[in-house]
Amino acid sequence: MARERYDSYGRPVRRLVLAVLILFLIALILVWRIDNPRVERMRAAIADRVVPNMEWAMGPVTGLGRMLDDFQSYSRLFEQNQELRRELQQMRAWREAALQLEQENARLLDLNRVQLNPELTFITGIVLADSGSPFRRSVLLNVGARDGILDGWATMDGLGVVGRISGVGERTARVLLLTDSNSRIPVTIQPSGQQALLMGDNSQTPMLEFVEAPEDISAGDRIITSGDGGLFPPGLLVGQVVVTSDRRLRARLAADLARLRFLRVMRSHPGTALDDPGDLIGPPWPLPGSEPAEDETIIEDAGMPGAEAAELAPEEGEP
Repeated sequence: MARERYDSYGRPVRRLVLAVLILFLIALILVWRIDNPRVERMRAAIADRVVPNMEWAMGPVTGLGRMLDDFQSYSRLFEQNQELRRELQQMRAWREAALQLEQENARLLDLNRVQLNPELTFITGIVLADSGSPFRRSVLLNVGARDGILDGWATMDGLGVVGRISGVGERTARVLLLTDSNSRIPVTIQPSGQQALLMGDNSQTPMLEFVEAPEDISAGDRIITSGDGGLFPPGLLVGQVVVTSDRRLRARLAADLARLRFLRVMRSHPGTALDDPGDLIGPPWPLPGSEPAEDETIIEDAGMPGAEAAELAPEEGEP
């Protein structure tokens, strides 16, 4: 009897409470979304009274959020650590390959008895001033004629060619950069081996002109000095080929022209000229001090073969 009486009163009460709760939530949603100044003040007042008193309830949620952030940070650190390990392994492999190539190069140089050019030395100078302008791009070095600097020598920043000496004073020298509109140097594009002329136009990427077969050149090809005309020593790194949107060839310089602090001036002395072609062949014959025997007859006939000259030589006893 008691259970039936509880069920007869309990069910309507639960339904009433549930209906009141649903109506309260709907009213709360409506109040929270109504755009009215009075409702806004009421919302602010409710937030001021309820939120500070709910810190104890928000503490676990805040802690859980921090734990989730720490776990994500740990996951990122773990992934970065794995990536660094892979890069370190690759660098070790590259280092081993570089050592093997260096040893192989040394063995080949020893086998071929390659004589490196001892005259190509350098002197390092400090950049004193940068006189870059929209119409002229050059820098000033603290080395000059007293240090043996000559006009026209190439300058590098340790990686790539920067320009050439254009004006030498007693204590200073001016370097005309490759990006200057007055700069013209002959270059070679590898691996195609084509010759070109690197022409500055006051931009960061000089132009490559007078290329015979531009279709054989692709972006990223290596550019070095050709040494034609004796202006620059051959083989100095200049940069890489860049193909613009209009299919023009330009050069991305290997040197960092925006941060020039020290420049290396390459001393390139001209080679010895051969005035007489005979000096290249050897000394004249017979050698000085070696006289022919008495019974030998020397017939000097540059245009006659040796056998015919022997037939025309007088026999012994003939006049």
